[in-house]
Parts: sequence; structure tokens; C-alpha cells
Amino acid sequence: MVFRSACREALGAPALAMAATFLAFGAAVQAAGLGLGWGLAAGQLVYGMPGQMVLLAAVNAPGGPLPAVLGAVAANARFLPMAVALAPWLGPRGPARFLALPFIAVTAWAMAMRRLPDIPPADRITWYLGFALTSWTVAGLSTRLGYAIAPLLDGWILAALLFINPLYFGTILAGETRFAPARRAVLCGAVATPLVLLLPASWALLGAGLVGGTAAFLWGQRGKSGAERR
Repeated sequence: MVFRSACREALGAPALAMAATFLAFGAAVQAAGLGLGWGLAAGQLVYGMPGQMVLLAAVNAPGGPLPAVLGAVAANARFLPMAVALAPWLGPRGPARFLALPFIAVTAWAMAMRRLPDIPPADRITWYLGFALTSWTVAGLSTRLGYAIAPLLDGWILAALLFINPLYFGTILAGETRFAPARRAVLCGAVATPLVLLLPASWALLGAGLVGGTAAFLWGQRGKSGAERR
């Protein structure tokens, strides 16, 4: 029952946001002249859009596969702190927790951080796997569809579709009242976004994220200091 309920929840707005992003990725793979198998492998195994786009951009670049792999690892390094934050909410310790690791992605993580506190501990890993597996399946099907309809999509449409899932993720966190650090991170990230236009392309996203994340951390520390003084 818990598993099916999570699957149904994933097939709502989260599935639409996920589908839009991976549809754009599938179309981008086709436009780059790569096969559908490559796109499915990148999407289902890397399962993080920044890392997938780094691989896509670097696949035909000079230097061989090592720079592409290192770039994808750096782009998806955010999954480590996400996993650390999620682990305490996955219920009792046990091997079942390891089943969640391949499916930690922004949509599933954001929804889990929002929903798991209200779910009995014994049911949390079941809920997460139901939601995450459904999202992962939607990602694969959407990649296939995007690859098939690539000739029908203009460049600006692809860019807009890629932006939908991060926007949805940010909206979830901004609306979450129980996790103030998440709201601070979203606000500071939005303020730091213009730096993307000022920094070199290779450092733009990383630099803006570093500035925004640091500002959010310092904001939180200042709030703690003020509370302690009171």
C-alpha cells in the first residue's frame, strides 16, 4: 500500500517536471549524433542532469573520456551531502538503505525530505523506493520519447524544458517551512545566479553555486549566533 501510494504521488507534478527535463536530454543526445543506447545509459546510470550534460558536451571533445568522467563526477558531487542529509530519514538501519543510493536525485530527494518526517519509520524506505523507482522509470521513457521527437523541438524549447525540473525542485524547497536551511539556500542561489553571466563558462555554475551556498551557510551561522545571544 505504501509503495503504491508513493508511485501514484510520483506520477503527478514530479513526473511532469522529470519528463520535461529528460525529454530535452533525449532530444539533445539525438541532435549530437549519439545513439539512443548512449542516451539511456547516461540518463539511467548517471541520473543527474548536470553530469549528463557534461558528458554530452565532452563526448566528442579532445582529451579522451577521462576529462568527461571527472567533469560529470564534479557536477554530481552534490549527491554526497544530499545522501548524508537523507539517510537519517530512511527508517531503521539495514541493508535496505543501500537500495536507495542509486536513485538519489533532486526530485526524489526534495519530496522525500518533505514527506518522510510524516511517514512511520518502518515504511519510509518503502515509500522512497516507490517514489524514486517511478521517477527513474519516467526518466528513461522520457529520454526515449525526446530522442524520437528531436527534429520537432527547437533549441529554445529544449533549454526551457531542461530548466523545468530545477525550477520545480527549487519551488519545493522554497515552500518547505520545516527546513529553514533549504529555503536560505534557494534564496541565496537565486541571488547569486547573475554571476553565471559574469564568470567564465567553465566556472560559471560552480562559482555561482559556491557563492550562493557560502552565503546561505553564513546566513545560517549568523542566525544561530543571534539566537544564542538572546
